[in-house]
Amino acid sequence: MQRLIPTGDPARPVEFADDAQPVPAVDEALVRVEAFAPNRGETFLLEDPRPGLVPGKDVAGLVVQAAADGSGPSVGARVVGHPPRGGWAEYVAVPTHSLAVLPDGLDSVRAAALPLAGITALRLLRTAGSVAGRRVLLTGAAGGVGHYVTELAAASGAEVTAVTATASRGERLLALGAAAVVRDVAEARGPFDLVLESTGGAAMPRALARLAAGGTLIWFGQASRTPVTLDFFDFFAGPEGASIRHFHYAGAPYGEDLATLVRLVDQGRLHPEIGRVEDWARTSRTLVDLRERRIRGKAVLTTGAAR
Repeated sequence: MQRLIPTGDPARPVEFADDAQPVPAVDEALVRVEAFAPNRGETFLLEDPRPGLVPGKDVAGLVVQAAADGSGPSVGARVVGHPPRGGWAEYVAVPTHSLAVLPDGLDSVRAAALPLAGITALRLLRTAGSVAGRRVLLTGAAGGVGHYVTELAAASGAEVTAVTATASRGERLLALGAAAVVRDVAEARGPFDLVLESTGGAAMPRALARLAAGGTLIWFGQASRTPVTLDFFDFFAGPEGASIRHFHYAGAPYGEDLATLVRLVDQGRLHPEIGRVEDWARTSRTLVDLRERRIRGKAVLTTGAAR
């Protein structure tokens, strides 16, 4: 089979290589990949890839070999999955606890856009607790996670202020339920009960300053790739007694969360924001554009078998 492997060249991050078809463990299903969605964090790993890196965590496709232990979907089932690695290939072995079966109305392209960003959004909001009636500031809102958080939080009764520098992306966030969109954190009209911060750099202390006293900031990313500097005394200028919580989405199993995301999309209550769909022959160009933030929402690559 063919898979995409790192080149170490930032201008052409991946190339095709021949590889053996994966041999699934007893609790894994073999999936023929129809579509996969790279994440911006994966583009950073490709800049200086570690030996043996085989990228690919968000996939959708068809089960061609069921798990030997009898768990998970049967042969012929259409699925979305979140394997630990190896999804940018014609076939991938996926633990059955990290698969969800797709209904007929959900195509592989939209399904592939769900796993990492959607699971992050679900788990981030669970970490925050009830957001009904709370004022929420969301930075980095134009990415895949931001779109899902905006729609899910607004549907739960939150008053969401989303930060994005692009007008067209702001219009989409308003359509998904944001109460306000601002171009910069400095323009956000606080105070906020909750800040969901994924930018880092200078944006984080500015966002922190807009918290209400006793509010909470959940730090779930650093898209700017710039470290954060905080001043102890700044906490007394508004967010006295505020809490900062570190958040990372990872931790299998993922199947239940994937099933929740699939159900919400199937019911028309969640809308994957896909900024680009390409044949996987154009993966390198797409990865560069994703890294440079030229794609709104998710990018999805198809292997030629997508429904």
